[in-house]
Amino acid sequence: MEKAVRNKLSFAGVLVAMGVVYGDIGTSPLYVMKAIVVENGGIASLNREFILGAVSLIFWTLTILTTIKYVWLALKADNHGEGGIFALFSLVRTSKKWLIIPAMIGGAALLADGVLTPAVTVTTAVEGLRDLPLFIDIFGQNQQVIIGITLIILLVLFSIQRFGTDFVGKAFGPIMFLWFTFLGGIGFVYFIQDVSVLRALNPIYAVRILFSEQNKLGLFILGNIFLATTGAEALYSDMGHVGKKNIHISWPYVKICLLLNYFGQAAFLLNLIDKQASVSEHFNPFFALLPTNILWIGILFATIAAIIASQALLSGSFTLVSEAIKLKLFPRLKLYYPGKNIGQVYIPVINFVLWLACSFVVIGFQTSTKMEAAYGLSITVTMLTTTILLYFYLIKSAYNRYLALSITVFFGVIELIFFISSVMKFFHGGYVAVLMALIIVGLMAIWQRGNTIVARESEEIALKPFIPQLAALREDQTIDLSQTNILFMVPNMNQDKIGKEYLYSILDKSPKRAKVYWFINVEVTDEPYTKEYEVELFDTDFIVFVKLHLGFRVDQEINLYIREIVQQLMKDGRIKQQPQQYSIRPNRIVGDFQFILIQESVATHTSLNKWDRQVMQLKLWIKKFTVAPENWFGLEYSEVKYETVPLILGQNRHVEITERKKTSE
Repeated sequence: MEKAVRNKLSFAGVLVAMGVVYGDIGTSPLYVMKAIVVENGGIASLNREFILGAVSLIFWTLTILTTIKYVWLALKADNHGEGGIFALFSLVRTSKKWLIIPAMIGGAALLADGVLTPAVTVTTAVEGLRDLPLFIDIFGQNQQVIIGITLIILLVLFSIQRFGTDFVGKAFGPIMFLWFTFLGGIGFVYFIQDVSVLRALNPIYAVRILFSEQNKLGLFILGNIFLATTGAEALYSDMGHVGKKNIHISWPYVKICLLLNYFGQAAFLLNLIDKQASVSEHFNPFFALLPTNILWIGILFATIAAIIASQALLSGSFTLVSEAIKLKLFPRLKLYYPGKNIGQVYIPVINFVLWLACSFVVIGFQTSTKMEAAYGLSITVTMLTTTILLYFYLIKSAYNRYLALSITVFFGVIELIFFISSVMKFFHGGYVAVLMALIIVGLMAIWQRGNTIVARESEEIALKPFIPQLAALREDQTIDLSQTNILFMVPNMNQDKIGKEYLYSILDKSPKRAKVYWFINVEVTDEPYTKEYEVELFDTDFIVFVKLHLGFRVDQEINLYIREIVQQLMKDGRIKQQPQQYSIRPNRIVGDFQFILIQESVATHTSLNKWDRQVMQLKLWIKKFTVAPENWFGLEYSEVKYETVPLILGQNRHVEITERKKTSE
C-alpha cells in the first residue's frame, strides 16, 4: 500500500518531483558554461568549433549519464520504491561481502557533495547581483557583501529542513516548474537566432573538441562538462520521496528546458565571438544573456532555484545517513519523520554539520569560481561505485551476464574518464571534498569493523541449560520482584544463543526476579518498510525470544511493537495475563516493563590484537556522541536501566604469576 502511494502518478506528484529531485541538475546552467569559458582563458580564446564541441559534450553527457543510466536504468533498481546507493547495496549485499566497500565510499562521496552543492549554487546565483547597476552603485564589486548574503540564505535553508520535503516540495515544486520554463524560454529566444548550434547534436563535435588545439584543457575539460550532470545521483537518492513514475514523466520536460538554455547560451556566445565583443572579468553567460530590464528577476529566480538545488542534496543526504544507520554502517543518530510522506527523514545533527561545513566552504573559497574547482570530483566517485553495484543488481535480476558486463563497462569507462579529468581539481580545491569523504568513510569503516569484531569474537551461550535457574529465580520469594517484565535488547540472536553478558546480568551481577524475561533482537531487512516478528518461548510461559524484522526505513519504536506482541501472546494463551492490582486503567492485564540496556566496555584482560582493540576503543568513544539507546529504540517514556558489563572479546589472556614463599627468619 505504501509503495503504491509513493509511486502514484499525479500532477501534484510531478510538481513535488520538480521541487525535490531536480534542484541540483536544474541550476547547472548557472555555472557550467561559465566554468568552461573561464577555464579556457576567457571569451577571447573561444571560436565556433569550441562552443559547438562544448555544447555537444553537455548534450551527450546529459543523455548518456542522466537519461540512460539514471532515469532509465538506475530507477529500475528500486528497493520497494526507495533509491540511492545504500538502497541499491541492500539489494545486492548478499552477492559479495566486499560490496560494502564501494557502498561506503560512494555514500561518503555523496555526503561530501552535499556540502559543496549549496555553497556553489547559492554563491553563483547571488554573484549575479554584480551585473545589476543599482548593486554596483551601492556596493561596487565588494565580494564580502555577496558572501554575507549567501551565508544568510544558507542559514534560512538549513533552518527549514525540519519541516520535511512534503512542505518543501509543495512550496518549491511550482516555483521549480516556472524556473525550468524560464530557462527554456530565455534559451529559446537566443537559440532561434542561430539554429546552427543544432549541429552540436552530432557527437563528432564532442570528440573533436577533446583533441582540438582551441581546447586548452584537453581531456580535462570534461571536469567542467561533468558539472552539467552532478544532480543525477541525487535524483536516484530522492526517488523514494516522489516515486519513479513522477520522475519518468517530468524528466523529458526538464531535459528539454535545460538543453534549450545550454543551446541558447551557445548561440549567445557565438554572437559575441562574431562581434569580437569584450566582457567583464566576472562574465557569466547565463546572466549576460538576460535583458537588463529583467535581470533582477533572473537573479531572484536563480537564487530561489539554487536554494532548491541545495534542498535536493540535503533531503538525499538525510535519506542516505538514515539508511546507513539502519544497515549498521553509521553511528545511531536521532531521526525525525516530518510531514505525511513516509519517505521523508530529518536528522538534526547531520543538518547542523552540513550547514557548518557549507558555511566554512563559502568563507574559505570566497568566490564561486574557486568553489567550482572543488565541485564534481566526489560525485564522479559516487557514480563509479553505483555502476559497480548496478552490475550485481543486473546479474541478480536475471540479466545476461555478458549484457550486464557490457552495460557496466560502457558506463564505467565514461565515468572513469570523467573521474580522471576531475582529478585535476584536487589541488585547486578538490582536496576539500576528498578530505570530507575520507573522514566519513573512516567513521563508517570504524563502525562497521567494530560490529564485525563483536559479532566474531563475543562469546554466546545457549539459553536452554539455564531455563531451570531462571524458573527457580522467578519463584524465589526471598528476592524482591524487580519488574513484571524485564527486557533485554540483544544485538545477535542465533537460535537459543545470546551474548553471555545478558545471562550474567540476570543471574550473577544482581539476580533479577521477574515474571517474564524478554530477549529482543532487531534485524534490519533489505526491504524498506517491513514490519514483522518471530517469537520463541522454549516451551515456557516466562522466556520470550522476539526477533523483529524491520525495514531499513522503519523507525525502531520497540516499545510500541513489544506492547502489541504482548497483547497477541496473551490473547493466544502463550503467556499468562498479568493483572495489576493498582492501576489508573481498569482491568489492566499487562504488567510493567523494565528495559535493561547493556553499556559495553572492552575488558582489559582480552586477547584482541592491537589494531582490533584500537578500533573497538574508537567505536565506543564515538558511541558517546550518538543518540542514547532509549531514544533510538523509542523507549524515552519507558523504564530503562543501564548496566555496564565488560565486553570480553576473544580469549582471556593467560597471566603468569608465581607465589612468593615465606622465608624463615
